[in-house]
Amino acid sequence: MNYTLIKDCIDLLQEFETEVRSNPDLYPGNIQGFKTWISAQGNMGSNSLEEPYWEGKENGRTPESAISTLLVHLNRYAKTYSKSAILDSEFSTQEDFIYLINLKAFGEMTKMALIKKNIHDKPVGMLIIARLLRQGLIEQTESEVDKRSKLIRITERGLSILEKQMEKIRQATNIVAGNLNYNEKMELIRILNKLDRFHYPIFSRNIHSDQLINTVYEEYILKD
Repeated sequence: MNYTLIKDCIDLLQEFETEVRSNPDLYPGNIQGFKTWISAQGNMGSNSLEEPYWEGKENGRTPESAISTLLVHLNRYAKTYSKSAILDSEFSTQEDFIYLINLKAFGEMTKMALIKKNIHDKPVGMLIIARLLRQGLIEQTESEVDKRSKLIRITERGLSILEKQMEKIRQATNIVAGNLNYNEKMELIRILNKLDRFHYPIFSRNIHSDQLINTVYEEYILKD
């Protein structure tokens, strides 16, 4: 019996279990999830040998600059599809239905928890919440734990309006994923999750704009 092979398999399973704990929504903890994860590792290895082209590369443009620009472009593309998905609806912006989707998925929460979940500054988030309250799509109640806090939850009317638009919203999200195949989607989710885990703790610190760049650069970037 090849005990070295068995040990290697066990080591891989341990790595897989660690990945599942970190990203429970990315890989199911079963044999199918393990096979998908193995495939993704193989793709990572082959892709790392081929450095892609990006606009301006021949003129010395950095990969970091290309990544930043492409993320901005993708965000703008996504917004145009979202705008189309909510035409002739009661939603003013894509943030309106994203707030409702989060409340439907995660249940009632405080205003600040909802705002942070959507990566908004407080003033912007409060405007969205106020608009949804006026429309009767959400409601607020006093927290039994902290009487100073208000809990926000989606109303029956909000659920009804959201459900009415969900088909178009799903179509918009499918379009955003474009022509990626399944493995590419899984790899992109893995990479975006990694970036999100890097940026979210920084965002949560509410560092003032005049200190943000210097703080992050000194604490994170220079250490690499």
